[in-house]
Amino acid sequence: MPSLAVLTPSEVAELSGSSKHVVEKAIEERVLRVRFRATRGAARRARRMLEIHAVAYAAIISTLDLKLTATHKKRLVAKLSRMKPTDIRKARVELAPAVEIDVGRLVGDVMDRAERYRAARDALIVMDAAVKGGTPVIRGTRMTVYSVLGRVEHGDSLEDLVADNPDLSRRAVETAIIYARTHPLMGRPAGRPWADSA
Repeated sequence: MPSLAVLTPSEVAELSGSSKHVVEKAIEERVLRVRFRATRGAARRARRMLEIHAVAYAAIISTLDLKLTATHKKRLVAKLSRMKPTDIRKARVELAPAVEIDVGRLVGDVMDRAERYRAARDALIVMDAAVKGGTPVIRGTRMTVYSVLGRVEHGDSLEDLVADNPDLSRRAVETAIIYARTHPLMGRPAGRPWADSA
């Protein structure tokens, strides 16, 4: 059976609508278990990956105004990890006697979004050393995910991008934006950034 560790901590935070701090704290407290997966490309290194139920956990923790103990957090994650993503959408989890969380009501839409993103990311975002030096692009194009995000950050709407690129679907554009936000470029900025600040 393939590993269910399919999302980076940044993707979990973005998809759950929580802060990266919530996800990193859960990893630090060993509430969420990280798996390591080798990355593709020239800079081969291990990437931290989380299972998809981490999205539900982060959304619940961010939504509820409860001070849960580490034991309760681990119990919640243990119960979520035994469920399929489709079951999480309609689940109720009992944390303690008389304390039950209607998980489906809190995170049903979040889990739908996470599943759609994961499937679209795997189908639409590719890294090939022969295309743009291995920078992530939308499959079948030379359009990098970072150029898509840059256009949106500079005022273009999703409709503008799709109109300018009729071969792209709205789903591909949305996926590229989330991917670019959660996988920022590393290294020094190109050109002379100090000249722009003057």
